[in-house]
Amino acid sequence: MLELNLDLQMHGLYAGGVSKNMEIPVMAEQSKLKGLDALVTADILHKKWFEHVKKNLVEESNGVYADLKGKCNFIVGGEVEDNRRIHHLFYLPSLESATELREKILGFGNLDCILCGRPKLRLSAEQIAEKVVECGGIFGPAHSFTPYTGIYAFYDSLKGAYGAMHEKLKFIELGLSADSYFADLIKENHSYAFLTSSDAHSPWPNRIGREFNRIKMRKPDFASLKKAIEEKDEKLITLNAGLDPREGKYHATACNSCFAKYRIGKAEALKWRCVKCQGEIKRGVRDRIEMIADFKEETHPEFRPPYLHLLPLAEIIQAAVNSKGVNTRAVQSRWLSLVEKFGNEIFVLVDAKETELREADKEVAEKIIAFRKGFVLYIPGGGGNYGKPIICSSEKEMQEKKKELYRELEGISEEGMQKTLGEY
Repeated sequence: MLELNLDLQMHGLYAGGVSKNMEIPVMAEQSKLKGLDALVTADILHKKWFEHVKKNLVEESNGVYADLKGKCNFIVGGEVEDNRRIHHLFYLPSLESATELREKILGFGNLDCILCGRPKLRLSAEQIAEKVVECGGIFGPAHSFTPYTGIYAFYDSLKGAYGAMHEKLKFIELGLSADSYFADLIKENHSYAFLTSSDAHSPWPNRIGREFNRIKMRKPDFASLKKAIEEKDEKLITLNAGLDPREGKYHATACNSCFAKYRIGKAEALKWRCVKCQGEIKRGVRDRIEMIADFKEETHPEFRPPYLHLLPLAEIIQAAVNSKGVNTRAVQSRWLSLVEKFGNEIFVLVDAKETELREADKEVAEKIIAFRKGFVLYIPGGGGNYGKPIICSSEKEMQEKKKELYRELEGISEEGMQKTLGEY
C-alpha cells in the first residue's frame, strides 16, 4: 500500500483567470517539486482541454494515468456549476467515462467556451450527481462553505441540496476558508470523508498543493481513491493539509469592495451595506458555520484524520528574509536550495527533522519550526481578500502581538465596531 499526496481540484487553460502555464507537462513537473504524487486532470469536460490531456497522458496500466515523462499520476475529474451557482467536483474511472459524461450533459450548458473550464449547467445538484454516478463516478461539493458558490451558502444541509442522490454522496471538499474543525461542527458531515484541495489556477508550488490529501492507495487511480473515500473504517485518508481557515478569502464577514470586517450583528443592522464605501457586506464562513452548527466544541468522528495547517514554503522564506514577494530572487534561490536538498517542498514543511532543517538553512529553519510549534497569528481574510499570517519567534512574542493586534486578529474593522444603528 502506497501513501500518496494528492491535490484533487484545480483548473486548466480554459477556466478563465488561469495561468498560461497551466498545462499538463508543467503541472507534472511542478507537482514533483511540490511533493505531490497525483493530481486531478481538471476541466475534463472541455473539448480542447480533453484533447490536451489525452495528448499528454499515457495509461500506464488499467486506469492509472501519468504524464509522458512519468513525473506525476493523474485521476480523471473536474468541476461544474449547477443552476443555483453551486460548484461540484466529480471523479471518474477513465477518459472514456469522461467522454460519456460529456455526452450526457451536452445541451445543458456551454462546455467549450474560453471561460468554460468549469461549465455552468442548467441542471440541479441532484441531476448532476445522477449523471456522474451513471458514468461510474463519484461526486461532492467543492469549497463547500464559500459564500458565493459553496453549497452551504444556499442550503442548511447536503440532503436538501442533493435530494435522493444524497445517499450516494461520500465526500465534501472543504475549501480554503474551512478545515476539519469547522466542518465537523455540523453533525451531518460526520458521515463523509473530507478532501482538501488547492483549487489552483497556476502550477507554481505556492499555489498547486497548497492544500492536499495524504491517502493510502494500492495504485494512484480512481478505484483506490474511491475505496479510500468510502471505506472509512480502514482509515485510508491519513492526513488533510492546508491553509488555516483564517487565511481564506471569505473567512470573516466583510465588505467585498473595501474589505472592512464586521461583526455579524452589525452587518445585519446595516442591512449588509458597508458604512465606509457602501459596498455589499458578505457573510463570512466563520459566521455561516456558527449559524448552522450542531456542536459548540471541537468534535470529530473516529475515522477523521488530523488536519495539518500549512503555509507554502515560499511564504515562510519570504517572512524569514523579509522579502517583498515570493517570486523575488532572494526567496526563490533559497526555496530551490531546500527543495534540491530534501527532494520536495512538502517534505521540507512536514517531514524533515529540525536538526536537518537547521543544517540546511538556519534562518528559514527557525521560521518553519516556529510555525510547526504554533507560534503564528492570523489577520483573517474576508470579502474576497486573503488573510495574513504572522509567524512569531516565541510564545512571548506571540502574546505581545495578540495584545497589539487584538482587533485585527478578531477580524473586526473600525467600521464593524461602531454602533451607528444601536445595540447589536
